[in-house]
Amino acid sequence: MGHTVTELTPTTGVEINGLSGGRLVDPGVAAECLDALERRGVVIYREAHLDDDELVAFSRLLGDVVPLPMGGDPRHPEIQKVTRDASKSKLAAYREGTFFWHIDGTTAAVPDKATLLTARQIADDDTGDTEFANTYAAYEALPDSEKAELDDLRVVHSFAASQLLVYPDPSPKERAAWDRNPSREHPLVWTRRSGRRSMVLGSTADEVVGRDPAEGRALLDRLLDWATQPRFVLRHRWRVGDLVIWDNTGMLHRARPYGEHSARLMHRTSLAGEEAVA
Repeated sequence: MGHTVTELTPTTGVEINGLSGGRLVDPGVAAECLDALERRGVVIYREAHLDDDELVAFSRLLGDVVPLPMGGDPRHPEIQKVTRDASKSKLAAYREGTFFWHIDGTTAAVPDKATLLTARQIADDDTGDTEFANTYAAYEALPDSEKAELDDLRVVHSFAASQLLVYPDPSPKERAAWDRNPSREHPLVWTRRSGRRSMVLGSTADEVVGRDPAEGRALLDRLLDWATQPRFVLRHRWRVGDLVIWDNTGMLHRARPYGEHSARLMHRTSLAGEEAVA
């Protein structure tokens, strides 16, 4: 097909050059993408320049696209605009929360399978890179004794936990609004039907069931530090037109901080989950 595929770190990421626009909307390209996603967790199409129709069409070749509950562009109800500009997105005020390591949808029984993000505009001050941390590789690298210790642990995930990192002193009204989002209990170690294992960690991880809160917090913080050490992390420096797809179930991700008035604008679609955390 005249494109090149380059593996980026020993465990994580492939970069694909030479495919753009409608050339991506092809079953063969989609199959190659899904294979790379399974093996490497993050797939980067450099300067792919998909328009919104192509982004939705390619997303549909990869899985079931999640419809968005909140309006937006009626022609493309599957696309969310990721920006800190409140005139372009109702969710702009929550974007600071994405500066912390997280997995999308941890308060759902079935988190999203994958996320597609394409850069419409990038910050003009080198901010807003996106980082990924491979929790498959991080779990695999743990000593066997520690894997055994973690196997039966369960963790409560909540929206409030992630918001407290951004706003540590909420008003009672703010706290009550956060708490209206139901929390969810998941195994710490997610064992797939395929046998692969990863860890469900990040900013929504609130407490370890049955552990003293301080002891549970210390364990979650230590595991997050372990999973996000440089050997498990891939940092993507955006160019306009880049399309990045990641396995939302096994990769933690975060945006490097960018300002409220940043030009950074991403268009995003999400693929529905196919497997409950088990």
